[in-house]
Amino acid sequence: MKSFFVSLLLVAVIAGCSSSVDTARLDSQGHFDYAFSLYEDEDYLYAVNELRSILLQYPGSAVNDDAQYYLGMSYFKREEFLLGAYEFSKLIRDIPASPFVPEAQYMLAESYYQLSPPYPLDQSYTKKAVEEFQAFIDFFPANPRVEECERKIEELNERQAEKEYNAGFIYEKMEYYNAAMKYYQFVVDTYHDTKFAPISLFRKIQIEIQKDMNYEVLKDISLFLEKYPEDQNASKVKELQTELTAEG
Repeated sequence: MKSFFVSLLLVAVIAGCSSSVDTARLDSQGHFDYAFSLYEDEDYLYAVNELRSILLQYPGSAVNDDAQYYLGMSYFKREEFLLGAYEFSKLIRDIPASPFVPEAQYMLAESYYQLSPPYPLDQSYTKKAVEEFQAFIDFFPANPRVEECERKIEELNERQAEKEYNAGFIYEKMEYYNAAMKYYQFVVDTYHDTKFAPISLFRKIQIEIQKDMNYEVLKDISLFLEKYPEDQNASKVKELQTELTAEG
């Protein structure tokens, strides 16, 4: 029991230390410096409280954009990514001249990236992450983070393509061939530079052969050989083209 009360006392002391500064005596810069020290100490919950207080007490002050950015970062560090995304977007919208805007745009995209789930789940956050990374590239093409954004867009597009391909594959196995072909075509049209595009087109070609869609299959075979000549299925597609042309 004694150790329990000692533990409670230690918690109270630590909590008291974290909030011992009388911020009412500070100006906006002093208040921000204190809030930033909490952030640097990884005391993100208290940092959130102080940064929100600054934004309420000193609207339009010189530290307003600093407070807004680190409020977003504090939420991000706490893995409260939706709250972080909201604060980053608020900075971009309300203080467009701030030097924090490029980093806020990147962190907005990164927040959605962290929320992006594995491919079988809903990919709404994945789509948002792609949109925001692309916005970063469009607005800040000379920024050193562009290459990282491009890499993450590629990764996220692969995830979305996998989801659409697997939907097509399931419909194909259920013998809902028209639905399967629609999903496969969507992958080819939308995610043409992912690894799921050639396999989607290949499976669509096989369905078209099965359904005697001669015009469509020859057109898709030509497209496959034009777009994916190095793919592992290219030789099979070439053989199919030879056979169908001979039959014709």
